[in-house]
Amino acid sequence: MDLRAVEDAVLEPGVPRLVGTGLTIALPPGYEAQVRPRSGLALRHAITMPNAPGTIDPGYRGEIRVILINLGREPYTVHSGDRIAQMIVARYEAVEWDAGELPDSVRGEGGFGSSGR
Repeated sequence: MDLRAVEDAVLEPGVPRLVGTGLTIALPPGYEAQVRPRSGLALRHAITMPNAPGTIDPGYRGEIRVILINLGREPYTVHSGDRIAQMIVARYEAVEWDAGELPDSVRGEGGFGSSGR
C-alpha cells in the first residue's frame, strides 16, 4: 500500500527527516510491516529512506512515520497527501537460537565472494 504524508515537510539535502503518515496499525503476532522507498521519488528527486526497508513489529502502536532523506542538491518539499513510501505486511518465522557448536559446511567461514567460485 502507498503511505501518504499528513504534513508538509522540507527535505534539505543530506538531512534525514521524519514525516508523519497519520496511520496506526496493530499487527498480529508473526507479522511485520516493511516500509520501502518509492522508486519514482528516488529516480526523479533522489528521495529515499536511509533505513530501507524500515520494519514495524507487532508490538508497535504509534504513528507510522517515515524517515526520508534527500540525496539531491536542492531542497525538496513534501506536501500533505503526497505518496512518500510503500508498505507491505509479511509473515515471519520466530526462531530460537542454540548457543552450541555450529555444524560444518562446505563454505565454512568464507566471507564476501567466497561462494562465487
